[in-house]
Amino acid sequence: MRKMVPDPPHSLDSTQALQDTLVQSSEYVLCALFVARQSVQLKPTAPSSVVMQAVIHEMEAVQGLVESALMQLQMQAHLPAEPYTLH
Repeated sequence: MRKMVPDPPHSLDSTQALQDTLVQSSEYVLCALFVARQSVQLKPTAPSSVVMQAVIHEMEAVQGLVESALMQLQMQAHLPAEPYTLH
């Protein structure tokens, strides 16, 4: 006998998908920081090095935000699903 309603498509847990996206974003930020730092080291007196230093500063802020979001997500996964009382 055939099923009238098909099974829903298999999908990742949304929390896991978000965590994967944040990890990948963090890796992209690290690569961008490396490239910007290399650019400043190769030509420290170039006029563009001031702009690259600003880019480094902003990317470090982004890296901090991404890592903070990732930690919050990981901590949230360890919390109990429902609040409980100790009495």
